[in-house]
Amino acid sequence: MATITATVTETLLSTVTTTGTAAAATTTGPSPQGGILEGVLPNTFLSSNPIQLFIIQAGIIIILCRILHYPLSLLGQPRVIAEVIGGILLGPSVLARIPGFSNAIFPTASMPVLNNAANLGLVLFLFLIGLEVDIRMFTSNWRVALSVGLAGMILPFGLGCAIAWGLYHQFHNDGNTVDINFGVYALFIGTALAITAFPVLCRILSELNMLGTPVGVTVLAAGVGNDVVGWILLALCVALVNNGSGLTALWVLLVAVGWVLFLVFAVRPVFHWALRRTGSIQNGPTQGMIAVTILLVLTSAWFTSIIGVHAIFGAFLVGLICPHDGGFAIHVTEKIEDLVTVLLLPLYFALSGLSTDLGLLNDGITWGYVIGVIAVAFSGKIIGGTLAAKAMKLVWRESFTIGVLMSCKGLVELIVLNIGLQARILSKRTFTIFVVMALITTVSTTPLTKWLYPPWYRKKLEQWKRGEIDWDGKPLQTDTSQADSIAQVQDAKIRRLLVYLRLDSLPSLFTFISLLGDEHVTPKLEETSSKLEGTEDTSNAPVIRKRPLEVHALRIVELTERTSSVMKVTEGDDYSRRDPVVNAFRTFSRLHDVAVSGNVVVAPEDSYAQTVVAQASNQESDFVLIPWSETGSNKEDQSVPFKASAEDRFSGKSHLDFIQTTLAKAVCNTGIFIGHGFGGVAPADGGRPGLPRTISHVSMRSQRETALLPIADKSHEVFFPYLGGVDDRVALRFVLQLAKNPLITVTIARLNYTEGDDEIVAVSEGNLDPISSISLSKHAINTEITAQDSSLLATVQSNISPELASRVHFTEISVSPSSAVKRVMELAKDTIGKNSRNAGDIVIVGRRHPRLPATQRTIDQSNTEYDMQKTIGVFGQAMAMSDLKASVLVVQAGGAGLEQ
Repeated sequence: MATITATVTETLLSTVTTTGTAAAATTTGPSPQGGILEGVLPNTFLSSNPIQLFIIQAGIIIILCRILHYPLSLLGQPRVIAEVIGGILLGPSVLARIPGFSNAIFPTASMPVLNNAANLGLVLFLFLIGLEVDIRMFTSNWRVALSVGLAGMILPFGLGCAIAWGLYHQFHNDGNTVDINFGVYALFIGTALAITAFPVLCRILSELNMLGTPVGVTVLAAGVGNDVVGWILLALCVALVNNGSGLTALWVLLVAVGWVLFLVFAVRPVFHWALRRTGSIQNGPTQGMIAVTILLVLTSAWFTSIIGVHAIFGAFLVGLICPHDGGFAIHVTEKIEDLVTVLLLPLYFALSGLSTDLGLLNDGITWGYVIGVIAVAFSGKIIGGTLAAKAMKLVWRESFTIGVLMSCKGLVELIVLNIGLQARILSKRTFTIFVVMALITTVSTTPLTKWLYPPWYRKKLEQWKRGEIDWDGKPLQTDTSQADSIAQVQDAKIRRLLVYLRLDSLPSLFTFISLLGDEHVTPKLEETSSKLEGTEDTSNAPVIRKRPLEVHALRIVELTERTSSVMKVTEGDDYSRRDPVVNAFRTFSRLHDVAVSGNVVVAPEDSYAQTVVAQASNQESDFVLIPWSETGSNKEDQSVPFKASAEDRFSGKSHLDFIQTTLAKAVCNTGIFIGHGFGGVAPADGGRPGLPRTISHVSMRSQRETALLPIADKSHEVFFPYLGGVDDRVALRFVLQLAKNPLITVTIARLNYTEGDDEIVAVSEGNLDPISSISLSKHAINTEITAQDSSLLATVQSNISPELASRVHFTEISVSPSSAVKRVMELAKDTIGKNSRNAGDIVIVGRRHPRLPATQRTIDQSNTEYDMQKTIGVFGQAMAMSDLKASVLVVQAGGAGLEQ
């Protein structure tokens, strides 16, 4: 009896001890209500409340991936690289080697919960990939897409089957793998090496501004076909693995094909009808149609899963049948992408890293296969893509670039590998070999592309294809555009104008274009009388200038990390045709005798300046007009416009950097326009309307605004202080072109420095540290006042036409460097801003005057006046930040304007 009692006691104690030890990591019973107050650790996995540990796991993964992504993004690497490396660091390669780390953070019992969230993210992400794939891109370029896509798949597929022979016999039985024949194994390895990461390609091409190049068009078109064929091959492979007999696999494939046909011919028409019926295509998807779309995704994923094909294929198919009309695909992506890419998808790729054990690469044979797989991945794609592109008449360097881009594996490769690991086709060792290959091919894509296809080479290639230069860069013939530019300088007219469109500056830009487009001078009374007395009536005959003003409207939309932003780039042409701001500008310009074109460019915010400069160069513009933001930001909030204070408007660092960089890299004359009621639209300075003191039948909450009467006085007063220097000379010519409009009255003030003035100022404008010291020093001599300035104004005044003489007034004042700004401000207030009923006045100034005194600032001091002077000059800052009731245009010479 004593023996039995001792045995029972020992068993109970052993059970209690074991249970107490396990409870530190996992608890399967009801959770204590007090939580940590009852001594339960925060990282304890409770099967009844798994969210507790899941939040810790998700937080660690997201934070680590974001920290890793920051330095990698500076090297142009996609986020998936940081997510996989983060998973590798958390896995058995690094942190899991710490005793107790895996049991504390990633216990085995918690992995099903993490896997469910990760796989839900994967299903939704494959739906987003399907949305991103626009079949129209393939059909519109089917010839090049077919040749490059097939060559880019057949060769790597064949090489993959070859290296699969060695991998199959060396590693197939290494670990918990299923017993499959070599044919199925070779099919999977070939598919893994033949597939291309279409989403990563879109991101790389967008960031490198290559979507409009022959390389970008070819790669995207081929990538669409490659992506679709790759997923079909993977579905075939999974079906063969999951079904033992060939007859069952055949039935699975037939059912899968039947499901595809059902989605395309039965579901798709009804779905599109419902979208149009609810206005989801015209006005963006309603919440109800988003619910229907998500249900379609989940249903399709469930069906493909139960028939033995992975759930991701069903989600991908639903993405393919969604319409791209009206930007529907972009709107749906915007609704769900943040939750997927920020929370769920990092979990999936982190799990890939947790399954990657670099310690398994522990012998020479394994490393030999690592090098061999990487070599096959590179050579197959590069050789196949290069030869196919060369056959389509592209030059060798373009062809090599296409081959390099097609070798990008990215996140699609990792999804394929994880499916192979889950289906037990790959062992953990083989999985690690291919993860290393995917990382290396993805990391090397961007730097290799930049090296093979840099911007200067693209520009040279475009000129060579147009027949402007030979292969060595020497011009073949006289460039008519250059001849035109010389003529433009001689007749002092702007012929090609580039306008940077902002929604908040449209009223001012409309007024500007109308003034530049209409150069008809009011006829004299005698001429009018003779026309009335004449027998021939030509008053109704349309007047068309021989060469109208050409305006190119540039609209920039920010390229963000979001997939929807990249989709806007890939659908750029359609986006330009549908953009309401560009269309409004097109219509207005054509009604005012102006030839107009326009496009929308999606670019990162730090590339806005380079985008403007590149467009000015491509359009061969001789003047660029850039409006200053009403809010002091490069971004535009079109849904909720708000008013910014003067301090905020002129102190936004990102906008100041954009203006400074644009001026520093300008290739032609550039004007910065700071609007203040130009065009008759008064700035909204008031707040909410006050309550009326009289009784009214109108509700106090209606705030019905009184209708604005038409502007009776459409005249404009222009004030221009002329000190000298190349910027002032260009500004003078611009003022004279504006003066040809009969609605313009101009006052030109000649500023003369007093003789013998040797006044020394503490800091002059010429000493402000520029954003580009090279660009300023190159033209520093041109900004100084020369003898040409003294004679130019006198020549203009003596030779002015009689039609302009009555509307262009000249005055002259003497100033010193320290008093110039004050005297000019006084004269400006006496000249403009007095008629509150006209269409708005404007002050035009040159940007650079090296002798004018500037505001001082210490290293650690932030000063808005200093930053504004550094950006638009001393005169520009004084006018823009004063209480002057007029807009300001700051002009800087550039390109051919430097020789004027």
